[in-house]
Amino acid sequence: MNARNNAFPQVAALFAAICLPLAAPAQDLPKGAAIDAEVSTILARTHANGMAVAVIDHGKVGYVNAYGIRNAKGDPLTTDTVMYGASLTKAVFAYIVMQLVDQGKLKLDTPLKDDLDNPLPSYGPDPVFPDKYGPYKDLAGDPRWEKITPRMCLTHSTGFSNFWFIEPDQKLHIHFDPGMHFSYSGEGMILLQLVIEHGRKAQGLGLDVGDLAKTDFDRLGMTRTSLVWFPGTDPNVAEGWNDQGQPQPHEKRSKVRVAGSMNTTISDLSKFAAALVSGDGLSPASRAEMTKPSLHITTAGLFPLFQPDLPLSQQRKDLASGLGVTVFDGPQGHGFFKGGHDGQTANTLMCVEASQRCVLILSSDVRAEAGFVELVRFILGDIGEPYDWEYGDHAGKS
Repeated sequence: MNARNNAFPQVAALFAAICLPLAAPAQDLPKGAAIDAEVSTILARTHANGMAVAVIDHGKVGYVNAYGIRNAKGDPLTTDTVMYGASLTKAVFAYIVMQLVDQGKLKLDTPLKDDLDNPLPSYGPDPVFPDKYGPYKDLAGDPRWEKITPRMCLTHSTGFSNFWFIEPDQKLHIHFDPGMHFSYSGEGMILLQLVIEHGRKAQGLGLDVGDLAKTDFDRLGMTRTSLVWFPGTDPNVAEGWNDQGQPQPHEKRSKVRVAGSMNTTISDLSKFAAALVSGDGLSPASRAEMTKPSLHITTAGLFPLFQPDLPLSQQRKDLASGLGVTVFDGPQGHGFFKGGHDGQTANTLMCVEASQRCVLILSSDVRAEAGFVELVRFILGDIGEPYDWEYGDHAGKS
């Protein structure tokens, strides 16, 4: 009996190897000079003022460069220029959460109510930053909050809007049964942040997420990255431009908000990308959990929120939410990505698992986004990246 059980995984693996289509081999990566020339072409075409690019190969940083200018004065954008991380913060947060899972302090599929000493609606505003968390008192009449788990927060399936303050009545609502659908929600991430920071100390919670992030940043040598803005930062900071080419100030967040408060540099964040794609800092099980398909995505695009399901025949079968990232399958095998966008920010991280290759792009000019597909394909080749779902016709627009 034991011999049969021990043999089964080997037989299953052999069957999968024979029956599943093989991923195409990765193409040779272009040299740095070729990447530079391609970026120059994209900047000219999109009229963007600057962009920073990093390439990860076999889990190691292989190339980093910055192009153009960082402000209206014309100061150069460099690899150490502090840039706004936007929603790439969510991928960093998911990585931190999975470290807590490894430590036994969180369980992905245990309801968050079991991690709190009191019912969620009883948690009031933060005394220092009243708008740091959601208005959980609004959920007092909706018991569905009791179903929400960490996995649902990380897969955008809590039922919350992206943020409570964009609701017509500026209240927090659950729009569908938690776990049933994908609808992008920074609010779900922030709920999980609350649980980590105010959860049961007996199980190892009550931890400051900013401090947890700093521990990782220090370990990885990310000396110019933080989840909050530090006053007195040196002047090598990127301002921004909207889609009309109008200068915009740099985002300077005074509180940790895991939906998007990170400041970083291309040099720093490339180190995190290398750690993430290689699994550095996580157990193999937790690393695999991050990029496995946790929830099939059935919508035509990332936005608008609360879209109806596409007809089954039109759904992309391989598109799913992982934990803090979106996952897909393409000609080079399984991949994952995360974007970051606001009126002047355009960021993307696109990775292929088999080759442990990634392209990381940061730009403080939103117009650069219109060249992301072109640049990722130039560097990685055809990987089947679902940028049509991510952007639709909105790439490069504020």
